[in-house]
Amino acid sequence: SEEQRKRLAVYLKANPVLEALYTAKQDMALPLTQKSLNAKKASQLIPDLLRLIDQFAASPLKSLADTLTSWLEPVARMWRFSRNNGITEGFHTKMEMISRRAFGFRNFHNYRLRVLALCGWNGVINRV
Repeated sequence: SEEQRKRLAVYLKANPVLEALYTAKQDMALPLTQKSLNAKKASQLIPDLLRLIDQFAASPLKSLADTLTSWLEPVARMWRFSRNNGITEGFHTKMEMISRRAFGFRNFHNYRLRVLALCGWNGVINRV
């Protein structure tokens, strides 16, 4: 709310170190709120992220800088391809429900056939 924003601004003005960290965090989180980024926009964000990592490396947040450096490629991929894994999670849930209802199949082949049949993959059984 507007009242919370005012209180936050007053608090951050009183604590300049926290204000710098909060601003850096907000700058880093901004691309996550954008629904679609093309390759050009995503590549323009990488230098900004690298500058933030350099700032963190020179501060008490060195461990955060190390973590961001080690995860730099997946973060860039996430910015570029802003999709979720809902379909994969849905199939995984369905497969778990199959195995719970069956209380264990006698062999993996029967379980695999049941998964292929219930997940609606027409023609996959003949191809595999």
